[in-house]
Amino acid sequence: QVQLVESGGDFVQPGGSLRLSCVASGFSFTYVHMSWVRQAPGKGLEWVSSISMGGSSSYAESVKGRFTISRDNAKRTLYLQMNTLQPEDTAVYYCARGWGNSAERAPQAQGTQVTVSS
Repeated sequence: QVQLVESGGDFVQPGGSLRLSCVASGFSFTYVHMSWVRQAPGKGLEWVSSISMGGSSSYAESVKGRFTISRDNAKRTLYLQMNTLQPEDTAVYYCARGWGNSAERAPQAQGTQVTVSS
């Protein structure tokens, strides 16, 4: 059974930083591209970033230069370092299997809430 458990979300002021984590189980993490997606209040799902099996990464324009995606295959963990956070980054963040807009969240994904506000 595929499980992706996100953590690390919090309430931060504009300009702050957070690091999100996602622990994966139930599939061969090492051999799967992984992504982060987010959903802001009242909006649809938005792709944020992807990382390939080999470590290549891609970012949405809105987060490029501020967010960094990484993975630790030995720990089966995906990370998202978020710097210079802005109010428009407020959303529930999910990790997902796959690349780009085709990435899929785990069944019954919970996500982790990030709120950026002064």
